[in-house]
Order: sequence, then C-alpha cells, then structure tokens
Amino acid sequence: MKRIALMVVAAMITSLSFSQKLQEKDVPAPVKTTFIKQYSNTKEVKWEKEGDNFEAEFKLDKTEQSVLFDAQGNILETEVEIELNQLPNGILDYVKTNYKGQSVKEAAKITDGKDTVTYEVEIKGMDLIFDSKGGFIKENK
Repeated sequence: MKRIALMVVAAMITSLSFSQKLQEKDVPAPVKTTFIKQYSNTKEVKWEKEGDNFEAEFKLDKTEQSVLFDAQGNILETEVEIELNQLPNGILDYVKTNYKGQSVKEAAKITDGKDTVTYEVEIKGMDLIFDSKGGFIKENK
C-alpha cells in the first residue's frame, strides 16, 4: 500500500513539473504586449505555462522559435531552431564520441536575458546543452 501511495505522489509531482498548454486569453496582458511588440509578424502562437513563466512557440520566416517570459512580460530566453552546420565546432564530434549510435534530431541557439548564448541539440530522449564555444554543459532528460 505504501508503494502505491508513493507512486501516486511521484506521478502528481511529475505532472506538475511539465508545462501546461494555455489559451491566449489566459496569458497575462504584459506578456502578450511584449510578444506583439517583438514579434508582430507572427500569426499562429502556441502558449504554455512553465512554472511561473509563459512560453510562446511560433514560426517566423519558416523558422521554429520560442520565447520565455516572466509574468511581467520580461523576456527571459529566446530559442531559435538552427541548421546543424550552424553549431559551433566540436558539438557534433562530442555527440558522436559520447553518445555513440545517436544522431542529432534538431538544434537550437538559446539566448538568455543577459545575452548569454548556449546551444541545444536534441538526441533520442534528451537535450544536450553546450556553451557558445561548443563546450558541453549538461544533459536534460
């Protein structure tokens, strides 16, 4: 019985940590205002709530992008899909050496609110994060 209770609690905690899809009407006005100012040419936007923050996912000029905002409309992070050949030197070699048999499904350039650039590559079941020079930082499952 204890085991079942622990499994239920673990499942509840896990479900709370994932992002939640939102309708545009549920996005705070300051977030929508900043988004419209920065990305006025965007029509189809998918909104999600990530903890206390709000993420907009959209395509701009046929490129997948996302922007993470706090509730006051401040941009915390932008993520832009890039071609694999746009990754810094060493990233693809790192994946080939340390994740044998895995191939990179997609890549993105991430810029945080302090203009710090990192790169993300997606392989089966996880994202790998690298610094702006191609140095490995961490893996997210």
